[in-house]
Amino acid sequence: MSAVNLDQLCAKYGWQMAKAVHDAIKKQAENHITKSLGVLQEDGVYAFFLYQASRGSKEKPGAEKLTEQARAFLEEAGITAFQGAADPLKSVREGLAADLDQLLLAKRLLEQALIYARYHVKALEG
Repeated sequence: MSAVNLDQLCAKYGWQMAKAVHDAIKKQAENHITKSLGVLQEDGVYAFFLYQASRGSKEKPGAEKLTEQARAFLEEAGITAFQGAADPLKSVREGLAADLDQLLLAKRLLEQALIYARYHVKALEG
């Protein structure tokens, strides 16, 4: 198995997250990504996915795109609980929460990707 450059993966998904959220909710994209990053940093991976699921009609399309991208990112990064998983909340509750090393890695990777996404979306907005 070849080694994965995790920062390169963060950059790739940061761009994809920014583009997907921007395409879905335009002017609210930067705000949504910034708030999502804050939830992740303060409250963790489960709260991040729960925050996405709780968004109202204005943010829902962007939150759904961000959830899809974050799930795919963690799967590609090799986070065990996300391998073939469809429901990120269930993946965290029933798998990731039981493995502290994987949980901390997932949080750090998502954090870096969202930081990149925030800068990418600023560039998209102009």
